[in-house]
Amino acid sequence: MGESLQGLKRTSMCGVLRETNIGQEFTVMGWVQRKRNLGGLIFVDLRDRTGIIQAVFGEKINEEAFKKADTVKSEYCIAIKGTLVKRQSVNNEIPTGQVELKGEYINIFSESETPPIYIKENLDAAENIRLKYRYLDLRRPDMQRIFKIRHKTAKVIRDFLDKEGFLEMETPVLTKSTPEGARDYLVPSRNYPGKFYALPQSPQLFKQLLMVSGYDRYFQIAKCFRDEDLRANRQPEFTQVDMELSFVEAEDIMSLNERLIKKVFKEIADVDVKLPIERMPYKVAMEKYGSDKPDLRFGMEINDITDEVRDMDFKVFKNAIDAGGSVRAIKVPDCATMGRKQIDKLVEFVKDYGAKGLVWIQNREDGIKSSISKFLKQETIDKIFTKIKAEVGDLILIAADKNKVVFQSLGALRVHMAKETGILENNHEFRFVWITEFPLLSYNEEEGRFEAEHHPFTMPMDEDIQYLESDPGRVRAKAYDIVLNGEEMGGGSIRIHDTKLQEKMFEVLGFTEESAWERFGFLLQAFKFGPPPHGGLAYGFDRMVMFLAGTDNIKDVIAFPKNQNAFCPLTEAPNVVDDIQLKELSIEVKEKDK
Repeated sequence: MGESLQGLKRTSMCGVLRETNIGQEFTVMGWVQRKRNLGGLIFVDLRDRTGIIQAVFGEKINEEAFKKADTVKSEYCIAIKGTLVKRQSVNNEIPTGQVELKGEYINIFSESETPPIYIKENLDAAENIRLKYRYLDLRRPDMQRIFKIRHKTAKVIRDFLDKEGFLEMETPVLTKSTPEGARDYLVPSRNYPGKFYALPQSPQLFKQLLMVSGYDRYFQIAKCFRDEDLRANRQPEFTQVDMELSFVEAEDIMSLNERLIKKVFKEIADVDVKLPIERMPYKVAMEKYGSDKPDLRFGMEINDITDEVRDMDFKVFKNAIDAGGSVRAIKVPDCATMGRKQIDKLVEFVKDYGAKGLVWIQNREDGIKSSISKFLKQETIDKIFTKIKAEVGDLILIAADKNKVVFQSLGALRVHMAKETGILENNHEFRFVWITEFPLLSYNEEEGRFEAEHHPFTMPMDEDIQYLESDPGRVRAKAYDIVLNGEEMGGGSIRIHDTKLQEKMFEVLGFTEESAWERFGFLLQAFKFGPPPHGGLAYGFDRMVMFLAGTDNIKDVIAFPKNQNAFCPLTEAPNVVDDIQLKELSIEVKEKDK
């Protein structure tokens, strides 16, 4: 049976004791990492979130404490009281390796069964087991390091924004369902049978209302919820660093956030971010990298070779060009000798991104080899090689289709080849870029209408407002994303603050005046009372911490995450609820049709 504190007071954390503390008496508390019985001496390694301290118990030091120490096992929760002495066998692998506690008293708070996972760094265990026993997984030193980074990052952000005049304010978690791109998580109301709250996908509408309210610099570290199909680094509930500012242009917001990024990455990761961060228009990003979140740590840029191959008698190229598409290429250094089986895998790879195939040219020392050799004249090869600056040893990969398909397939192939060739191995560089001038709208061919690329409150660029009705696809947005190493870390925009323009935007998106007011009436009503020009930005806080902690798994930086199927192995949520609860909510659960 476990003992209570019995008046004991912890006087030090385990990992902070050093040679300067020798001769002092300490009481430490934590979990047993391991125990070693060497006959007349018992060594106990005690661990808390600051590290490990070794304690030694001897029959001649204190017989009662020695006997009690012999009963402890791994992960017992205990207290040890003793005097700090110079360690006999120094361990330079740990910060406390020069000292040890001469144990004079031990208190066992609670015993532990044999843990189903090892409490150690770099654990190689199935993810679902780690999530099921997350409270044990979180004891591991590398996990505790991550959550110290998460805590410190939030503090640095709060301190920075406080000095910049921001107010931290909370917005509702139970709110109204509004279309913002993904499905809402719905919460039934007991007091209003048949009606539902929605959990916020973001605090978007409320932070705009705060601007109308005169709180001209707001921020919040907010929980957000999206009921969408999960990918590797998505979670149904996630955290945003959310901010909104009044009386600003896009450049003001980007400049302020550059200073924030510089502060955070220096304080947390000791990385010097060079300012200003590069600005790259969306159109340039797509044409050069095939992505609106380009990884700039390596080359392999996409080159438009449409003009160079226009006169070729090759049906695939000709059909793509005649249909208004293009022919584009990337060159992969030192891969000209890649085998046919490997190249065939690349052909299959791009098919997942809509491409019908892939043309290849190997610029080998012994000559040119290509999948379309019989169509290639030396003159055409020379033109292509000059355009893309090809050298001996390069593998040239070419796609021909609609621009959207070409960008998607070559953009993905570019990243794939960087991984395959090991270009990014041991690359610890942080390459930031702002992507600007996004399309305001995108056309949904299935539904036959335009959709907001970001959200329906994004301001069009002034010079493009004239095309909102006549040519909506041409309109660019006052929107900006901050991208790091091929991942979107945050994004935002200047918002529409003019009621008539906002109503026009809803009209272009296919909302009737009645449906727009039904969904967003409270915002439109507020905009009748002097809304200021305003804009904002939100970071994916979890993603930011991933970069700072050096992990590529979002589950590592969330204390209690869901698995790939949005299921919690620890609590087994979601789960069934009592019929009484359902009755109170006027809900009847029907079996899903098979």
